[in-house]
Amino acid sequence: MNFWNNTFHYFWREESFAVLTMVVCIAVLLFHLRKEERKSLLNTLAFFAVCMAGQFVSGLLHTLEFTRAAEVLHEVFVIGAGIAVIRLWGELVFRIVLPLVKLSPPRITEDIIVIIAYLAWGMVRLRYAGLDLGSILATSAMLTAVVAFAMQDTLGNILGGLALQLDNSVEIGDWIKVDDISGRVVDIRWRSTLVETRNWETVVFPNSQLMKSKFLVLGRRIDQPVQWRRWVWFNVGTDALPSRVIGVVEESILQTEIANVAKNPPPNCVLMDFDSKGFARYALRYWLTDLMVDDPTDSTMRWQIMTALQRAGIKLALEENSLHITKENEKYEELVHHREVMLRMKTLRRVELFSQMTDEELKVLAERLKYSPFARGNIISRQGDQKSHWLYVIIHGEAEVYLESPGGGKRVLRSLGKGNFFGEMGLMTGAPRSATVVAKTDVECYRLDKEMFEEILRARPVIAEEMSQILASRRAELNSALLDMDAASAKMVISQQRGEILATIKRFFGLG
Repeated sequence: MNFWNNTFHYFWREESFAVLTMVVCIAVLLFHLRKEERKSLLNTLAFFAVCMAGQFVSGLLHTLEFTRAAEVLHEVFVIGAGIAVIRLWGELVFRIVLPLVKLSPPRITEDIIVIIAYLAWGMVRLRYAGLDLGSILATSAMLTAVVAFAMQDTLGNILGGLALQLDNSVEIGDWIKVDDISGRVVDIRWRSTLVETRNWETVVFPNSQLMKSKFLVLGRRIDQPVQWRRWVWFNVGTDALPSRVIGVVEESILQTEIANVAKNPPPNCVLMDFDSKGFARYALRYWLTDLMVDDPTDSTMRWQIMTALQRAGIKLALEENSLHITKENEKYEELVHHREVMLRMKTLRRVELFSQMTDEELKVLAERLKYSPFARGNIISRQGDQKSHWLYVIIHGEAEVYLESPGGGKRVLRSLGKGNFFGEMGLMTGAPRSATVVAKTDVECYRLDKEMFEEILRARPVIAEEMSQILASRRAELNSALLDMDAASAKMVISQQRGEILATIKRFFGLG
């Protein structure tokens, strides 16, 4: 019985209960509040348990009268237990307490302070054990030099990490590029800097490497928001005037709300070079606000460029090396053209505005329709525009019609889908656009210009009278939505406005 009492009294000191209670309380807090670091916490607790078991073994040795061995072993495991306690306190203070008071020092600060605490604790315990630290330091100059030489890389990483933090070269959350690797800085530790790439990879850069070589900090500029300029390249034949290509692309991009694209500086298109194959090489430059979605946003911008050029009748220049085995002769081309015209005529027949036209008149219109695609978010027509004298017929996709108030508010009137048309008042009377139409999805349209329609109207002016009734009904429908008119009032308005619209149509087309 005395054997176990002596062992326990040597192992269990006055402060042991307080230390154990403190460790349990801190561990419980960290376990519940830092769920992502539970594995590291369990490792620390396991190390602490090993140190406590080691102290118990030292008690056994002391009872067996191996006094010197018991003292050395006890001191070693006391130092180890103290290191575990310091680590727990470091995590509690730096990862729970300081964030609660709005302080978030970098990880390297925690690492350095904890390491200093380890060294201080070890020196205190060695001093307590009776070692003369002064004489040890004075007689170990050669050993210190050897250790310093062996740890030069480690010391370089520590000093490099401190330097990065002190001069704010890199901060957590920054996007950096080292050689061909780019990613976001997620942690700066005493030895390394952790960078997460867009491919879900975590790259570990030794701090000394970042100090010795150059690297790019993406999107950062003094007193400016984080945004990174991107380049989207495309080729156009030299037969298209550069001023027209640039104007078409910039007008479309600037009028479209595109996610993660900065408004200031605005996107711009520039002519960069002439290709040896006879292409003009252009670049659309824009500023990306979320650096995580670089490729998806580039893809969106390419689609915007493609649709804008198609609407303007400008073809992208693509290198062709394919071998056409089937020769497309004139007869085959004629057959393809005929099918396309028939498809367009079928589409026009569904439009109420052209319901009174003959097949021959519809065929003339069908051959003159212009294919006009719009990317999602493109403004197809803007409220108040006085120059857009054309009509659109939707053949694929969905658009949204809304009114803009002087204060900047928007009121959605309706959605338009396949077979719907709009812009008829601008085509027939030259009136300004009464509402804004925006592409809710990618939209494909046929566009009918005034010049295309004028020939038919002059050949058979009676069409104007038939269309004036339809236009008056459409205008009454819009007024009804704005003014909440009842059916009787709307019918009266249609009757009154039909004559006015007919007179406007004749004046606009010079019918007399």
